[in-house]
Order: sequence, then structure tokens, then C-alpha cells
Amino acid sequence: MAFFIETLFGGLMVGMLYALVALGFVLIFKASGVFNFAQGAMVLFAALAMARLAEWIPQWTGISNPVFANVAAFAGAGVLMFVLAACIERLVLRHLVNQEGATLLMATLGIAYFLDGLGQTLFGSNIYQINIGMPKDPVFLFESVFEGGVLINQEDLIAACIAAALVLALSLFFQKTATGRALRAVADDHQAAQSIGIPLSRIWVIVWCVAGVVALVAGMIWGSKLGVQFSLATVALRALPVVILGGLTSVPGAIFGGLLIGVGEKLSEVYLGPFVGGGIEIWFAYVLALVVLLVRPQGLFGEKIIDRV
Repeated sequence: MAFFIETLFGGLMVGMLYALVALGFVLIFKASGVFNFAQGAMVLFAALAMARLAEWIPQWTGISNPVFANVAAFAGAGVLMFVLAACIERLVLRHLVNQEGATLLMATLGIAYFLDGLGQTLFGSNIYQINIGMPKDPVFLFESVFEGGVLINQEDLIAACIAAALVLALSLFFQKTATGRALRAVADDHQAAQSIGIPLSRIWVIVWCVAGVVALVAGMIWGSKLGVQFSLATVALRALPVVILGGLTSVPGAIFGGLLIGVGEKLSEVYLGPFVGGGIEIWFAYVLALVVLLVRPQGLFGEKIIDRV
């Protein structure tokens, strides 16, 4: 039983990180109605910015305190993501208002390749580390309940709590604030939103800024776990089934989808992997997403779209 709970906890913690990355996709889609293929590049760019700034700030300031360096690096990377969001809106999105979804999709692909190149030019292409002080040693919990206790990775637990707090804050933002409702209105119909006085350019800047912060937090966590390297951009591919499963327009769907896939990957690999030679964790999420697409194309929490002619 203790081993099952360890596997379950591990899946839930990884699932929260999947949900955090998937949330970036959902935010952009809710505001622009287009799937943002640049989300993985944004995660990588933000992680590179924080890792390199954490190295450079002590050299620039002469202050070697690691806490100061990390806080300043996070703030600097956040400002950089805000500037990037404003540039994307002014140079790209502003010229594509009311264009077809395929046009916007291709624009995000171009942004992704641009960010990959810009990140390498500004910050280099080596493997960098982000050390934000999260403990990496596992601990045993519930020793009085289960013999030997349940082994939990402290870093995964803290990362999952950070992701959960950010997801909760964004959920409240969308549901309880006027800006959040404006974002949903823009996603439904650009022209209608503009006709009632919603400034489309400002809304897009806001949502790309928020998505940039989400990418920064995701990049910080994944960079701390895996190191900052260009393969980090592929983490976004792991979040694609989460978005498909939960629905492109649903923040709760991204949370539920991430948790479901995280737990499903771990349990299937541990309990079914030995019977099929292993490797289930690699393709489980994609097969599950395919099954959901066949039964409910809009996802478990997505809105069903009915076209009347």
C-alpha cells in the first residue's frame, strides 16, 4: 500500500507541473482563439534568462548572496517576459487582428523559432543550472501509518505546491476579475469585444504577460529539476495531451488533465510496464488523449461548439 501511495503522490506532483505548462496554452487560446506553439519556447527562454541572470547579477553587483541573486534573476526574467509580450503584441498580433486561426497559428510557430534563436544568441547554448534552494533529498512520511513510511521527494512536493498556488491564483483571476471576463469575451469574438469597448491590444499584452509569468515559473521549476538546456522546450509537448484531455478553453480542465495524466503515467508504468516491456510512460498520455478526442473532441471540460447555418 505504501508503494502505491508513493507512486500516486509522484504522479500528482508531476501532474501539477504538466498542468502549469498546459495553463500557458489555455491562457493564450482563451484570449486569441489560437493554439500557441510558442509556449515551449517561452518556457525555455524564461528558464535561460533566469539561469544566466542568476550567474551575472553577482558579478554586476558584487553581492554574492544566492537568495538575492535568485530573487533579482526572477524579477529580471519577469520584466524580460513582459517586454517580450509587449513586442509580440505590437510587432505581430496587432497586424493579425480578425485573421484566420491558421494565420495566427503560423505566427506562433514563427515566434517559437525566433525565441529559440534569440535565447541561444543572448544566453548561450550550454547546459545551465537553476538553484533556488529547494531540498532534493527525499523524506519518509506517515511512518506511524505504514511500515517504513512513504518516500516523498521534497523538491517535487515544493514544486507541486508552487504550481498549485499559481494555478489557483489564475483560476480566480479568470473567474472573479473584470480583466478575466474581458479575456473570455475576446476569445469568443474579437470584433464583438472591440465593439463594446474592450481594447484588444491591451488584452493581448496582458494575457501574453501572464503566459510569460507562467512560462517563467514552469521554466524555473523544470530547470531546477532537469537543468536548463534546449531540450527543455520539449516539456511543452508533454503538456499537449493535457490540453487535449482537459479542453483548450478550460483552466480547471488543464488542472484535472495534468493530474490525471501524471497519475496515469506513473501507475501504468509501474503496474502495467513489466507486462509489455516498459515504456508506457512515454506514450500513455498521447493514447489517452486520442481516446478522448474520439469520444469528446472538445475535451472533458471544453465547451461544445455548435455552428448554425
